[in-house]
Amino acid sequence: MERLLEATARAEQDHFWFRGFRRFVEPLVAEAASRRPAAFMLDCGCGTGHNLTMLRRYGRAVGIDLTWSGLVFAHEGGDRRVAQASACVLPFADATFDVVTSFDVIYALSDRDEAAALGEMFRVLRPGGHLVVNVAAMDLLKGNHSVLAEEVRRYSRPMLRQRLQEIGFAIDRITYTNATILPVVAAVRLLQRLSGHEESQQEITIPPAPVNAILSALLAVEAAALRVANMPFGSSLVALAHKGNPHGSAGL
Repeated sequence: MERLLEATARAEQDHFWFRGFRRFVEPLVAEAASRRPAAFMLDCGCGTGHNLTMLRRYGRAVGIDLTWSGLVFAHEGGDRRVAQASACVLPFADATFDVVTSFDVIYALSDRDEAAALGEMFRVLRPGGHLVVNVAAMDLLKGNHSVLAEEVRRYSRPMLRQRLQEIGFAIDRITYTNATILPVVAAVRLLQRLSGHEESQQEITIPPAPVNAILSALLAVEAAALRVANMPFGSSLVALAHKGNPHGSAGL
């Protein structure tokens, strides 16, 4: 995980995937925060702290991460509103936050820890508060990056909905993302499966500028389309949910 964070710190500003990711999740963060004046937000698994900059456009934000190396990057970048903690045992009182985010974290947790982490996110949210969560999707897309990221599972839309509803979240929206680049991702992952999975930072290394620009443009088009429709497939899933009653609505 430390090697993943080091690679992420080098790539997350300019890499096409991270640019697309921010375009996908920011509208959901904005929607969640708009319902709460001066929203107080928590990023569970903040890594290098880069996404806290995006969150702070919509309110106050703090972050926690279990891995110290990620927090070192955040500190070196001048961020002091981060702390080392586990998402499974959050060091905050009940009903503290208006918005909680978790970006590419829970897929690396065991089933037991995943349930504990989602339960903690639910606990620290105020009534009606929102969760924005991003996870890896589609089992057939397991590859070398899965080894680097220590993936335990990749989710389907029904699976993610079920896991959130079991905790008590009511679903506002779940959609796949990265649909426009899925053929490229699928081809790369297929080759990796045929040759045997191994830890590699290749996919998180910024590609040549023309390639990076083309893939960034494709994801920008997809982000615009996501404002009016859900994607039926993709390499990631993003969900917006709120603190409701157990067995909440099925959502979109």
